[in-house]
Amino acid sequence: LQNAELGKRAPRWIRDNEVTMCMKCKEPFNALTRRRHHCRACGYVVCWKCSDYKAHLEYDGNKLNKVCKDCYHVIIGCTDSEEKKKKGILEIESAEVSGNSVICSFLQYMEKSKPWQKAWCVIPKQEALVLYMYGAPQDVKALATIPLLGYTVDDTPRSADLPHSFKLTQSKSVHSFAADNEELKQKWLKVIHLAVKGETPEHPNELQGNSEE
Repeated sequence: LQNAELGKRAPRWIRDNEVTMCMKCKEPFNALTRRRHHCRACGYVVCWKCSDYKAHLEYDGNKLNKVCKDCYHVIIGCTDSEEKKKKGILEIESAEVSGNSVICSFLQYMEKSKPWQKAWCVIPKQEALVLYMYGAPQDVKALATIPLLGYTVDDTPRSADLPHSFKLTQSKSVHSFAADNEELKQKWLKVIHLAVKGETPEHPNELQGNSEE
């Protein structure tokens, strides 16, 4: 919702399973901080610290509702200068880059000998040589970024369990990925093969989920 509409209209609630961290302070939700709260003004999922504010919301008959710090400041009309702080490279919201990406999807990811984990992977259009990895599609901070330039691509599957896997290596760093199907794997490889050479796809829109081809 735009600032002017905060509290006047009911927000779209982000589902609990769409995030792995507080959408305001980026604190991960773990066994200790698993209490997830919804800001009644913007619909974001936030931790208890960030939901410890209350404001009168017009759409709810001006009743006092739990809101996050940012919405609280907007609704009571005081501005928070912290917002002006420059965002770090990892602090680009997933939804922001996914909506304007060369390619994005869930992939299984493995680093060194750690167990495989599911990650929401995105190559944004404005940085088509960098792969961003998020825990979930609505997370507000990336877990990691991989600058693809100079990596070697090995697309031979590593194991029978994950037949659609491929590997990126550069000196000592090795990143393994696995797609759910061969078609998705080839779409990623098409972009990555260009990125490792410093090139970008000419028609990125062709990569966006056209599974009829």
